[in-house]
Amino acid sequence: MARMTEEEANALDEEITNADITLKPGKGGIFTRQRELIDALDHVSADYIMTRAIATKKMPLQILREMVHEKIVSGASA
Repeated sequence: MARMTEEEANALDEEITNADITLKPGKGGIFTRQRELIDALDHVSADYIMTRAIATKKMPLQILREMVHEKIVSGASA
């Protein structure tokens, strides 16, 4: 299992510490928002993201974030 760098650990700590965990009627929490996001994707994309999330023991939003960051980096170096 990969280890986090100190910088990654601090960033994750900040994200969790500052996360809005207040449940709002009709809004739901992070798991509801993830489910809505996955439901909005086509079947193949949703399956891919969920499979990668399970294999890497990450949340689907983490997988999506990584994919977006990879795309941004590859576009910047092109």
